[in-house]
Amino acid sequence: MIWFDSHTHLDAEKFNDDREEVITRALDKGVHFMMNPGADLSSSKAAVELASTHEGIYAAVGVHPHDTDTMTDEVLAEIESLAAHDKVMAIGEIGLDYFYEFSKKESQKVWFRKQLQLAKKLNLPVIIHDRDAHGDVMDILTEEDSFATGVLLHCYSGSKELAQEYVKKGALISIAGPVTFKNARKTVEVVETIPLDKLLIETDSPYLTPVPNRGKRNESGYVPYVGQRIADIKAIDVEEVARVTMDNTFRFFKILR
Repeated sequence: MIWFDSHTHLDAEKFNDDREEVITRALDKGVHFMMNPGADLSSSKAAVELASTHEGIYAAVGVHPHDTDTMTDEVLAEIESLAAHDKVMAIGEIGLDYFYEFSKKESQKVWFRKQLQLAKKLNLPVIIHDRDAHGDVMDILTEEDSFATGVLLHCYSGSKELAQEYVKKGALISIAGPVTFKNARKTVEVVETIPLDKLLIETDSPYLTPVPNRGKRNESGYVPYVGQRIADIKAIDVEEVARVTMDNTFRFFKILR
């Protein structure tokens, strides 16, 4: 089986001591493709550098809602410049986070819109971070007509009803390690409800480590655990989950094979 981890932060500091070993372990587990989104300007630059030196790694560039209070038009221009690299396939991760609210809500919304507008200008899809901001995220995506160029809800945490609304608008839903947790009722319902051809899978490493490694640092090599849980929920072969989600990911990011 070959897997595509649609969201992993390989540039994270937690990988500084063994980054290449982490990538090798992922390849050994069949995870031949990885999408590395930026969270600020420096991590976006690091994501592009990793993608440029590793065949199966791709990048997205953008500023996470945690960091929008320090966002400027000059930073946005640098993000646009980075997006010209041939292995940058999306703008992300971007969105709103009302759980931590490390940046002011109004600042988050302003720069969310500006990055969505940049994605439309460049004809790139967007990778969305949405935590406790479901209504505003949906409203802004709709108002900015972002579904026309592609929307991916990363590490989806909303209801099955909201997921269905997103899918109707053409968005895709990405499932991460929490689907393996004992209290994952809402995420399980989403997997039960949303067709496999609308799902992607991810680790969001080094965060959200799936069972049986919960409590340890997450790695892209653990994405098969997410895939196996989806297969169990849908009562289908895990090989089908690997194949279909990989095809979905290539298609969403418009990666040529």
